[in-house]
Amino acid sequence: MSEAIETIEQAMLAARRAGVDRLDIQVMLTTLLGQSRSWLLAHDRDPLPQAVLPTLRHWIERRAAGEPLAYLLGEKEFFGLNFRVNPEVLIPRPDTEILVEWALEHLPLDQHRDVLDLGTGSGAIALAVAHQRPQAAVTAVDASPAALETARRNAERLGVSVRFRLGSWLAPVGSDRFDLIVSNPPYIAEGDAHLPALKHEPITALTSGPDGLDDIRHIVTQAKTHLRPGGWLLLEHGFDQAGAVSQLLKQAGYDQVTTRRDLGGQNRCTGGQTL
Repeated sequence: MSEAIETIEQAMLAARRAGVDRLDIQVMLTTLLGQSRSWLLAHDRDPLPQAVLPTLRHWIERRAAGEPLAYLLGEKEFFGLNFRVNPEVLIPRPDTEILVEWALEHLPLDQHRDVLDLGTGSGAIALAVAHQRPQAAVTAVDASPAALETARRNAERLGVSVRFRLGSWLAPVGSDRFDLIVSNPPYIAEGDAHLPALKHEPITALTSGPDGLDDIRHIVTQAKTHLRPGGWLLLEHGFDQAGAVSQLLKQAGYDQVTTRRDLGGQNRCTGGQTL
């Protein structure tokens, strides 16, 4: 993008011509200028500080190429907390807040509980739970050293206490047992038509076998030996996978198998309780 940009309005027009959404360019500008969106709209004829122009041009080019806005800004809000994100971790989605809300229902405010988050990524679920329930002991696991380091840094920056373990699914926790296990595992089928739109996010955090259920099958099978009697396993999954996940839980002997809907009314999380 080489056209001349002198004002905020010209920057917004240039971004729109490059194919960048209006709201996205507004977020870029408010971030770079340290101003609110209402200020931006009222000062669109103001000169744009030339010091921010190289970064703005770079962001516009990357966003026009399809890179998520959260990776450009390096952060994403989730459950009222601001998480640092990078291409090593999946960007937290609003629909995953349903999983956190469900988890909190099983964690009394005045009682200790042991919680395990599998495939923590940026740490969004684990840190949101720990922030809301400081009396809970939360353990977060991820097989990616880079993802786990991102989660650790988020925990330090947010001042939230979480224990981190490196490894695949339940392997790093040994014989530990928990009152609640939560996970937003990979659940997209390999070769799914939606994958090209997610090309900038880590593929290992997205796909799981021909039907997308390989990791969920593993977790459902292994989690029972790590749950205390009456403990819950809560899983996020694809909008069309609730029936299959429910069946897996029932076949494994879980009770009270239930599904929760996301913000768009789609089946998004399914869980079951150990007897």
